[in-house]
Amino acid sequence: MTRPRTLAAAVAAASLTLGTLVAAPAALAAPPGGNAAVPVVTRAALDPALVAGRGADVAFLEQEAENAVTTGTVIGLGREAYTIEAEASGRKAVRLTPGQYVEFTLPATANALTVRYSIPDAPNGGGLTAPLTVQAGNQRTTMQLTSQYSYLYNQYPFTNDPNAGLLHADWWLAECGCVPQFDQPGFEPTKPFRPMKFYDEQRLFLLKTYKAGEKIRLTASSTVPWTVIDLVDTELVGLPHVKLKASNVLLFGADPTGHKDSAPAIEKAIAAAKKLRLSVYIPPGTYRVDRHIVVDGVTIEGAGTWYTKIVGREVALAQPAADGSTHTGVGFYGKDAADGGSTDVHLSGFSIVGDVRERIDTDQVNAIGGAFHDSSFSDLYIQHTKVGMWFDGPMSNVTVERNIIVDQIADALNFHIGVTDSVARHNFVRNSGDDGLAMWAESRGGTTLTNARNTFERNTVQTPNLANGIAIYGGTDNTVAGNLVADTIREGSALHAGSRFGAHPFAGALTFRDNTTVRAGTRELNWNIGLGSLWVYALEGSISGIHVTGDHYLDSTYNAIMLVSEWGVKDLYSMTDVSFADVRVDGTGTSVLSARVKGGASFQNVDARGVGAVGINNCGSFGFPSTGSEFSVTDLGGNDGGGTTGPWLAAWELPNTITCDDRPPVVAPPAPSPWP
Repeated sequence: MTRPRTLAAAVAAASLTLGTLVAAPAALAAPPGGNAAVPVVTRAALDPALVAGRGADVAFLEQEAENAVTTGTVIGLGREAYTIEAEASGRKAVRLTPGQYVEFTLPATANALTVRYSIPDAPNGGGLTAPLTVQAGNQRTTMQLTSQYSYLYNQYPFTNDPNAGLLHADWWLAECGCVPQFDQPGFEPTKPFRPMKFYDEQRLFLLKTYKAGEKIRLTASSTVPWTVIDLVDTELVGLPHVKLKASNVLLFGADPTGHKDSAPAIEKAIAAAKKLRLSVYIPPGTYRVDRHIVVDGVTIEGAGTWYTKIVGREVALAQPAADGSTHTGVGFYGKDAADGGSTDVHLSGFSIVGDVRERIDTDQVNAIGGAFHDSSFSDLYIQHTKVGMWFDGPMSNVTVERNIIVDQIADALNFHIGVTDSVARHNFVRNSGDDGLAMWAESRGGTTLTNARNTFERNTVQTPNLANGIAIYGGTDNTVAGNLVADTIREGSALHAGSRFGAHPFAGALTFRDNTTVRAGTRELNWNIGLGSLWVYALEGSISGIHVTGDHYLDSTYNAIMLVSEWGVKDLYSMTDVSFADVRVDGTGTSVLSARVKGGASFQNVDARGVGAVGINNCGSFGFPSTGSEFSVTDLGGNDGGGTTGPWLAAWELPNTITCDDRPPVVAPPAPSPWP
């Protein structure tokens, strides 16, 4: 369908930065010796058929740069942390030197694209900027790239300085197998030490609609030595949403050019809306907001995330706030839980873009924060804040759906403390700096409140550069279903259940159902072992009631499933009432199951292929008694397939044969393929 000409006027009114459009010198052509490009559409760098019905439904189509025509160099398949290829979607990307390009063929009609990219950091940190030439058909525009929101280094909570010495010389350091302050006082790691968070992304309106089969070429600038292109997402953006009967922020003095602070005008529009029982409407434009806007009993609608943008600088406070914050920034916050929280809040249809470049965990610089009841957050685009949505309960009946949350310093979304009967579904998360989606039932101050009856359903989480894709820390009767999680990078797994971080014990059932993980599981730096695509961790208490059905674990870097306790508490805690049914394991670097804990689990109709090591790596709790491992496996039938060592669940392994290999050799799993 051809885009109406009225779009140009709408976009101009939105005051969006679109670059300079000029005639291209020549039609796009393939590189010398190149083949005609055929668009390859993927989901999490896979054939979409392999993940059908799982993950978020999104408006865009993903194309990986390594599948496009290029004069650059394909990098990858590395999975080791602190490398640029490991943080790429699919663990591959394209590296361009000045003048080189990567060219995509549109798989469908489109007028907008998102580019995920990396350029170098400045020698002393702080980032660089560089143009990227975008040639579409016979037109050319410039997209401004930046690494100002990329690059963290060193130990937690990290630094932006690539030349910094150790932040914690009294911490155990895997690189030297020592505590430098005491064991090797002169030890200095190679700098930059532990570089991470290489990527950022940028959106661009093309102003013109291009048909399927037309070309989009991205050409690297000479102002930086290299540009890495990971992927592009292309889509057809519709006309802006218009709300006539509403409290329009322009009527109260909001500035759609982004020059003047619009926070007071938005607050006036909210007050008028509540008085007149209207919703608030924010028309196309860029509105500057450098602090929190507290919302309660109000609906706020934008014209769409491509049209209505709320942006804000990070502002240093003259003195720390009562909650410990040293900065503030753009965000919509509910009232504090101690004051009862906010009720009947509904936010939709706009972008929130912050300016957070460092991790300060005491700072409240999240896009959405506070406590809410009977509220919803939908169709938002959130970028460059600390956490996209951090909810501090007690709170209930909250729906979070169809949001895109990218390039965060910490989590994308966290249900924290006493969140009940709430759901997050069809959200797309990429490049979070900590857990993508988390439920954290923290027991703070002796509270008896816990997370209960919440659901994470049909979400996509890609390339979290620290921790887990989806993590559940304690709670009662929660569900993780139909999600797609890909390319975990450092010290985490795709799916995680952890008795840790002061969480309430697990109670009732924690259900994992019909999830798909891809290229998941990382090397735990301090243990120097590989984690599973699903990782269950009994650190602060025993765990029971974990039930997994219908999950698919594809191309697991190490184990598909890891059940583990910490060495110091291995004789205290166990896992019971753990079950797996109707699960597929398609390729593992090591085993299907790694058991490093007391207890047991049952397996039924768990089919595996491409298993790289013995099917069950059973260490139990490392007591190695003559009676067998402290962990028992119950075979309920229908467990088929395996690898080069034979059936993954063989009779000789049951019920508790010790097959412990602390660090088995890792093989490269075969690429996932359709299941017969």
